[in-house]
Amino acid sequence: MQKIIIEKLKQIEAEHDVKILFAVESGSRAWGFPSKDSDYDVRFVYVHKKEWYLSIDQRRDVIEYPINDLLDFSGWDLKKALNLFAKSNPALLEWLRSPIVYHDDLTISEVLRKMGNEILSKKVCIYHYLHMAKGNYRDYLQGEEVKIKKYFYVLRPILACMWIKKYNEIPPIMFDELLEMEGLDQEFLEEVGKLLIRKKQGDELDLEPRKKVLNDFIENNIQFFEEYVKGITESNKVNIGNLNELFRTTIEHSWEK
Repeated sequence: MQKIIIEKLKQIEAEHDVKILFAVESGSRAWGFPSKDSDYDVRFVYVHKKEWYLSIDQRRDVIEYPINDLLDFSGWDLKKALNLFAKSNPALLEWLRSPIVYHDDLTISEVLRKMGNEILSKKVCIYHYLHMAKGNYRDYLQGEEVKIKKYFYVLRPILACMWIKKYNEIPPIMFDELLEMEGLDQEFLEEVGKLLIRKKQGDELDLEPRKKVLNDFIENNIQFFEEYVKGITESNKVNIGNLNELFRTTIEHSWEK
């Protein structure tokens, strides 16, 4: 599949006259708990030639393709990506740390990875992960029987919130690494561990009785972070001048190659 993805990325470059700066896997495969039928969620950042940016008309700054044969391709233009990076966009911060990389020419990704924790907005990221956790919890984990695999899609964002609070840094992408955080309850870890083993073995986790230990953990932390995030105060940490310079040099260097 990796060969197919790389060929598609080359096709995208040719079709849109762009250079792809980096392309990675996002979603459950990157997080370490894919299902048998999980899509390949390929996300990328690309750059146009300098002339494309020097125009008065509004131009589309995303490239998207319909999901086809388990492949989901979506990318952001460099200017859009840097604007979102300045706002501590959690999706982009995750792309930059994905363990599954399809292409990376290191002209920009390495710089942004180093800058990520410097510009991190705890407030923005915790709100993002909290919203994700609350939505999935509300939709899938109510009642006596629940869609058991959805626990991962609620626990991961909650653990990300906990990581940000505890370490003041961007949380790991892999679910396994989040579980290594100090201070997690042993009973909780054992319950999650059982589910994770089943998931990695390919078990189809469908409707099963709810896990009280996990539901209690989720409810307690949602309640806590709803109040905690309101009290976060931050000053702007972003040097836009540095990002502007990075934008310009990336355009020049990308098309010199």
